[in-house]
Amino acid sequence: MSKDKVQIFDTTLRDGEQVPGCKLNTSQKLVIAERLDTLGVDIIEAGFPVSSPGDFEAVAAIGRIVKNATVCGLTRAVENDIKVAAEALKTSVRPRIHTGIGTSDSHIKFKFNSTREKVLERAYNAVKYAKSFVEDVEFYAEDAGRTDNEFLAKVCEVAISAGATVLNIPDTTGYCLPSEYGAKIKYLKEHVKGIDKAILSCHCHNDLGLATANSIEGVINGARQIECTINGVGERAGNTALEEVVMILKQHPYLNLDTSIVTQELYGISQLVQEQMGVYSQPNKAIVGSNAFAHSSGIHQDGVIKNRETYEIIDPKDVGVTESAIVLTARSGRAALAYRAKNIGYELTKLQLDDIYQNFLVFADKKKEVNDSDIHQIIETSNVYQQIISA
Repeated sequence: MSKDKVQIFDTTLRDGEQVPGCKLNTSQKLVIAERLDTLGVDIIEAGFPVSSPGDFEAVAAIGRIVKNATVCGLTRAVENDIKVAAEALKTSVRPRIHTGIGTSDSHIKFKFNSTREKVLERAYNAVKYAKSFVEDVEFYAEDAGRTDNEFLAKVCEVAISAGATVLNIPDTTGYCLPSEYGAKIKYLKEHVKGIDKAILSCHCHNDLGLATANSIEGVINGARQIECTINGVGERAGNTALEEVVMILKQHPYLNLDTSIVTQELYGISQLVQEQMGVYSQPNKAIVGSNAFAHSSGIHQDGVIKNRETYEIIDPKDVGVTESAIVLTARSGRAALAYRAKNIGYELTKLQLDDIYQNFLVFADKKKEVNDSDIHQIIETSNVYQQIISA
């Protein structure tokens, strides 16, 4: 069965850069944009051109260097925003304008002091105006997660009638449960007139830790674009993590959903974004964390040494990590100690290992982690050291 293509829309350089302290200059954005293009993302949201001269220049500069991906600029449903974005995107071979407006009752009442009817009118006019500059127009219904489905369907129909090619359905506050978000996408697929003319897109935030799960539910129910960031960086608790959704789809082939991402590039670009932004991922971050392929429990280490698949569902090489790490701690067993000792030149018999292991436990209880120089010291101070070196 042929697989459906899920487009990967990366917003590291726009939504991800909104994190306090993560401001990137144009040269840094260009470095990341080139790597995103190599990674194989379909769309790079390069910035919010009207927000500052620097963002305008960054979007234009990224358009000049990106060879494969669509380059996208964000706007509000404001004519000047759209005009400025169109100007910035003139350098791009494949430009996209991303425009929209809040659609939940909360946004309509408190942000805009407006009505549903006026929001529908603004949505239509924004898309229509954007369409006069570029063919590819994405419409976002901000706070769609808290917008009732019947009105959301009307908004989507209006956007399609004005020429939208993509409909972004954001869970802006990260509030939805996966079942709720999936049902919302399914409802739109089944009730929006002309839905076959546009791609539904997931843009999920991580306030309750559900961004990845919601995005996956979205594509299972018919969305064909996921908006995400490297390492899940973004406002508040962050966005959907690109590396997570890509590897979920790769590791579950029965979903018949695929991306164009070169997964071997994931670890490298994760490190690059951390260094450029100065924001570092937690060690146990899925897929790209420093502990994602590290094992310190004796039971797990024994299994992985015998066969990696006993405790790893992903081959580290598939995401650009050289190999699994066997980390020695007081919880490690004899198999792990023998494995690490062999790596630095010691072939131990079972009796030698039994003797050294007791020495190891005393040492390991005093340290969080035992490194290679420690192993040398442990062996050199053991009762069987002379036996080992004379063998």
